[in-house]
Amino acid sequence: MRGTGWNVAACAALALAAALLAQSACSTIDKVRGKDGASSEKEARNVASTDPLARPIQVGWTSARATHCGFIFDPNQLRSNYMASEVQAGATPAQMQKIERAYDYTRQSTLDSIKDNLSYCNRERTAAIRSDLNRYLAGDYAPSARMGR
Repeated sequence: MRGTGWNVAACAALALAAALLAQSACSTIDKVRGKDGASSEKEARNVASTDPLARPIQVGWTSARATHCGFIFDPNQLRSNYMASEVQAGATPAQMQKIERAYDYTRQSTLDSIKDNLSYCNRERTAAIRSDLNRYLAGDYAPSARMGR
C-alpha cells in the first residue's frame, strides 16, 4: 500500500510537469506567431511609441508597404541597417531575437494583409510611406510612422 501512495504522488507530479511543458510550448508558439510583432496593419500603425518593439514593428510595416507600392529600395539592406543600429544602440542578443522576430513577423503580416488591395497605394498613402522610408534609409528609426489615407 505504501508504494501506491508514492506512485499516485509521482503520477501527479508527472502530470503537472507535462501541463507546464505544454503551457511553455504554447507560449513559445505564440511568440513565434507574432506575439512580439504586429499581426495586422492596424496593429502596426497604432503601436504606441513607448512600446519597446515600436521601432521594429514600424520599420517592418513601412518596408512591407513600400515593397507593395513598388518603391525602389533594397528591403534586405534596410533590415540589415536597422538591425545593425539596434546592436549599436546596445540591444542584447535576447533583445535582438525579439526585435528580429517583431520586424519579420510584422513585415510578412502586412504584406499578407495588403497584397490583394489594388487601391492601397493612393497618393496620400504613398507620400506617407515615402516620408517614413526616406527617414529609415537615412538611419532615423524613431517610431513615428504615418498611415496616410
